[in-house]
Amino acid sequence: MKPVCSAFYPVTLSRAKTCAAALGTATLLLAAAGNAQEVPSKEAAESGFADAPYSPYANRSFPTFPLWGETHLHTGLSLDAGAFGNILGPDDAWRFAKGEQVVSSTGQPVKLSRPLDWMVLTDHTDLMGFAPDLQAGKPGVLADPKGREWYEGYKKGGAEAGKTAFDLITNFAQMTLPELLVESYSPGADPFAFTWEKIVNAAEEHNDPGRFTAFIGFEWTSVPKGFNLHRNVMLRDGPTRALQVVPPVTQPPMGDTDPFHLWDWLETYQEKTGGRAVAFAHNGNLSNGWMFPTEDTYHGGKVDEQYVQLRAKWEPHYEITQIKGDGEAHPFLSPDDEFSDYENWDTGNLDLTQLKTEDMLGREYAREALKQGLALEKKLGVNPYKFGIGGATDSHTGLATAEEENFFSKSVSVEPSPTRIEHPFIASDLGRIEGHQLVASGYTAVWATENTRSAIFDAFKRRETYATTGPRMGLRFFGGWEFDDDDLRTRNPAVVGYAKGVPMGGDLQANEGDGAPSFLLAALRDPIGANLDRMQVIKGWMDAEGALHEKVYDVAWSDGREMDANGKVPAVGNTVDLESASWANTIGASELTSVWTDPDFDPAQPAFYYVRVLEIPTPRWVVYDKLRFGIELPAEAQLIHQERAYSSPIWYTPAKG
Repeated sequence: MKPVCSAFYPVTLSRAKTCAAALGTATLLLAAAGNAQEVPSKEAAESGFADAPYSPYANRSFPTFPLWGETHLHTGLSLDAGAFGNILGPDDAWRFAKGEQVVSSTGQPVKLSRPLDWMVLTDHTDLMGFAPDLQAGKPGVLADPKGREWYEGYKKGGAEAGKTAFDLITNFAQMTLPELLVESYSPGADPFAFTWEKIVNAAEEHNDPGRFTAFIGFEWTSVPKGFNLHRNVMLRDGPTRALQVVPPVTQPPMGDTDPFHLWDWLETYQEKTGGRAVAFAHNGNLSNGWMFPTEDTYHGGKVDEQYVQLRAKWEPHYEITQIKGDGEAHPFLSPDDEFSDYENWDTGNLDLTQLKTEDMLGREYAREALKQGLALEKKLGVNPYKFGIGGATDSHTGLATAEEENFFSKSVSVEPSPTRIEHPFIASDLGRIEGHQLVASGYTAVWATENTRSAIFDAFKRRETYATTGPRMGLRFFGGWEFDDDDLRTRNPAVVGYAKGVPMGGDLQANEGDGAPSFLLAALRDPIGANLDRMQVIKGWMDAEGALHEKVYDVAWSDGREMDANGKVPAVGNTVDLESASWANTIGASELTSVWTDPDFDPAQPAFYYVRVLEIPTPRWVVYDKLRFGIELPAEAQLIHQERAYSSPIWYTPAKG
């Protein structure tokens, strides 16, 4: 009997390779994540439906679409955000993420085009509670001469308030904050405990399982010598466990900037409360080469067996893109990658007191870190950089905006205005980062079984996540040993993907045969966004001599372009209209799919693979500012870009023996 194939009949695992079912564009990628064993229930089997239930979704416990969220956002409770004038609190941030219209700190109405599904609110822990008291001129602030100076500068507003904020941040980074203020706003002090309780209770109030997930979290703000080594922490738990503790800080004498201090806190949290927590490393391109150390020391620590074990245990996720630059790759590290020069920030550290060197770059960008992880695993037995990938905004406005035409920027001082592009993000005698270099990025998509704290947290632990620079593209990525072109003959590739392989974030088991691994990829454009240019696989590997390599493969592209003799696909074209800040989807594709087999596979070489999806060119946020405010843009401002998505990798480890 031939299998029945139609849009109204389930494509079971046995039929997946022979059916050309058209289940609708929306289900191309966004169905069947999680458990690949589509076993009928006992009741169904006894009712004569042992082959498969009529409904293709019956007996499934996995999602049909990704859940979109934010892992890094600050309200006015954060030291720097409040000093720059953010008056929004957690309630405002949660309501905005859920799709409500709010009023920004500069008095502008603002709303997302589409609500988020989940969020982690990550206010800074150091001097927790200080910023609102600074704004209000509380006695605890005015009692210190420096605190009074900062209050008076803040109240003057404008440029003076900006200078005050930078002075405060500089003192924090250099650990020269007044001792009285540190003691008054540290763990054990009432303002600190009160603020933590406020954060926890706000998250619980807005948590709505099945509809919107509000995670309790914070940012651990390690910045030794101005080197950005921040981590964001997400708790799987509610207030019963979260209020048994207070978060850690980095300022002495209560804190420390070494990540071991954070990892020890995470261990203690789990042991004390029975809860669970993870940490996400902050985008590393302002870390002065310290975010991904190798055999080198890092501010007093050493990359040894203990380091790699603890980092692998507590940091399963990395923030690859955000407002302060994109951190996937860099032209110096990847000269053969024509798309590696995307929103790079080449400054040494946060206060611009260190010049960037070529040596630093290799310990700041995700692709190089993934490669170095292979080498560290060979040396120390554990890969500390085996992370899933996501994006975030790191906005300090309380507003998680990653849309080019709706970008409320990094801080209150550069919310939409005719002059915001004129303000540098930061400047020093050694260099400056201009306002137009800020990036409207990014979001994290999670393949979770349901929209709850537990399910999303578990997806992070599995590394079943991907990042985008803002658009909500669908992306599936599976690796195995038996995928072939017939597996594309379905509108539901995830069914066969889970049946025959592992999803993004997974590990390929060593193959018993001699063949190379094959990969099933599928991408779907954002329904209200731009068409897709191409889909690529990025491979990194280590050879027998320990040398590290990478290669970018174009595996699917639009418009019938021909790959040249060097394996390169020509540019997709450009439909951007700068005068109207728009583009036309007359080029590109709405979806791309491929089964790709590694042509350069060596079973003796450890490797990783991840997917990069590029949109066709679209306007950057500065073009929308020009249109709305009638301003002239700096000649050096980048006007057009190609937004993108990055999957979490799939790793291959050779069999031992």
